[in-house]
Amino acid sequence: QVQLVESGGGLVQAGGSLRLSCAASGRTFSSAIMGWFRQGPGKEREFVAATRWSGGSTYYADSADSVKGRFTISRGNDKNTVYLQMNSLKPDDTAVYYCAASPSNRWSTSPNNYDYWGQGTQVTVSS
Repeated sequence: QVQLVESGGGLVQAGGSLRLSCAASGRTFSSAIMGWFRQGPGKEREFVAATRWSGGSTYYADSADSVKGRFTISRGNDKNTVYLQMNSLKPDDTAVYYCAASPSNRWSTSPNNYDYWGQGTQVTVSS
């Protein structure tokens, strides 16, 4: 089992920044990739970014409202925390943000390929 706990969400004005944290515990060695997803009001859960648990490689959503260039995923020096730095936030970024862990080494944007999930943290961006 892997336990994931997100923190760092909140209310921010458009153009502002937030840093989300995901603290992992348990059998973390069984997870190869850590990802961030989000789910806005009335929307499906969507992939945001992912990183290899071993560090180094990252992968970002390639959608039209791409977060690439505004969001940065990274792993903490303690090797048990994954961060999502979010800059230049827009009202469309408003969502519950979830941390997830996958045992697969293959990049995946599908929530179905992630076995463990945190409880989520709310991010609200006001205009």
